Amino acid sequence: MGKPTGFKEFDRVLPQKETVANRKKTYNEFVEPYSDEELNKQAARCMNCGIPFCHSGCPLGNVIPEFNDAVYDGKWEEAYRILVSTNNFPEFTGRICPAPCESACVLGINRPPVAIEEIEKHIIEIAFKREFVKARPTHLKTGKRVAVVGSGPAGLAAAAQLIKVGHEVTVYERDDKPGGLLRYGIPDFKLEKWVIERRIKLMEEDGVVFRCNAEVGNNVPVSELLAYDAVVLAGGSTVPRDLNIPGRELKGVHFAMEFLKQQNQRVGNSPLAVDEIMATGKNVLVIGGGDTGSDCVGTSNRHGAKSVTQFELMPKPPQARTDTMPWPTYPMLLKTTTSHEEGCERFWSISTKAFIGDGNGNLIAARVVDLEWERDQLGRPLKFVELSESEREIPCELALLAMGFLHPQHDGLLQQLGIALDERGNVKAEEGQFQTSADRVFVAGDMRRGQSLVVWAISEGRECARKVDEYLMGYSELESKDAVFDYAS
Repeated sequence: MGKPTGFKEFDRVLPQKETVANRKKTYNEFVEPYSDEELNKQAARCMNCGIPFCHSGCPLGNVIPEFNDAVYDGKWEEAYRILVSTNNFPEFTGRICPAPCESACVLGINRPPVAIEEIEKHIIEIAFKREFVKARPTHLKTGKRVAVVGSGPAGLAAAAQLIKVGHEVTVYERDDKPGGLLRYGIPDFKLEKWVIERRIKLMEEDGVVFRCNAEVGNNVPVSELLAYDAVVLAGGSTVPRDLNIPGRELKGVHFAMEFLKQQNQRVGNSPLAVDEIMATGKNVLVIGGGDTGSDCVGTSNRHGAKSVTQFELMPKPPQARTDTMPWPTYPMLLKTTTSHEEGCERFWSISTKAFIGDGNGNLIAARVVDLEWERDQLGRPLKFVELSESEREIPCELALLAMGFLHPQHDGLLQQLGIALDERGNVKAEEGQFQTSADRVFVAGDMRRGQSLVVWAISEGRECARKVDEYLMGYSELESKDAVFDYAS
């Protein structure tokens, strides 16, 4: 590698962030870039480790040591080519990926891992600045037409791959602008939407056609879809997990995505389809301890909430690896996000029993109870009992349900296509093949695998595109994540 002793000389350092007081005033991103010197040091920490487990930790199979080496040597175009050989959208993953590659980093055995995600973001932003990133429309045309339903990360990745081998690609999006989860699920303070617009513009210049306000099975007939040579379903897992307890109907209880999407619409000057949901001056309760819950915390703080409380049903995770989660497995550790830093009281092993109203249909409190978990020999939680003496009420005028998603929407498109579903309610497809039960119809992303990570969605979109290309042409020149690349080409 560029500096064989770098991992011993330099500590892991993350970029500076704006102060909490300043960043809560806006919905802008607030992470500062590395200095040139610090970026060089962080790239130097990548080890010549022999077997780079980071490759297998990344669902995309990113070639991480090689792009770190190029960064250390200041070979920016080479670093960019290596990065995009496996990842269509590093500007997205460099901002919002939980970086499973870092959990697998060999340096992480006994020291903080390499800051892979931040280096990735710096490579792509430097590449844009230096104009390495350009539209590259192909002159080769196959005459085949492909429809992609959904413009989230899986749909965008599939479209980007299919257009570059000469197929005509049209992306159908039911919202008013493309981006799916990236646009209306991720807050702007984590991913500003000009980042999406920049990529969409490039894809349009490559030849991808985006049709927005187009919901297939509703205002677009399924017959239009079936006129294409192939179809990719990439609509995501959009049906949220509900909490069916007394008081669920009260005004003030909402799904997290209703709240987050609405705020992104405000920031993007898009019209709101429903009544406003605001946290201003309210005691906010976020039920669910994942990233969506964290996004609700950060948004509530920017609204000016009176207080923000977050609940998690599961026990509090450890802060460091234990004997039951050794390297290089993905560790279930306590995650404190930038939104938590901005103000939030967190509780684990707690269950919400009921929502309480004021007699006029408005939420004023939640009745909760603490839990005691029984664990197995490896320390994993098995089942819980409620500690009845801990039952109490906490004030809240806004409750946001951030407990994950069940499966894709069944009514409309899927029902009209007669698509077979698996036991979890996702679209059924043979592993690694992406072919559904309907002729010419493929599926990728959360719609197939269930709720997952953005990096997995991009990987699924890429792999699905290769299978579609094979179906249409009998072979495919699209790379798989297991391929060996010529980075200089």
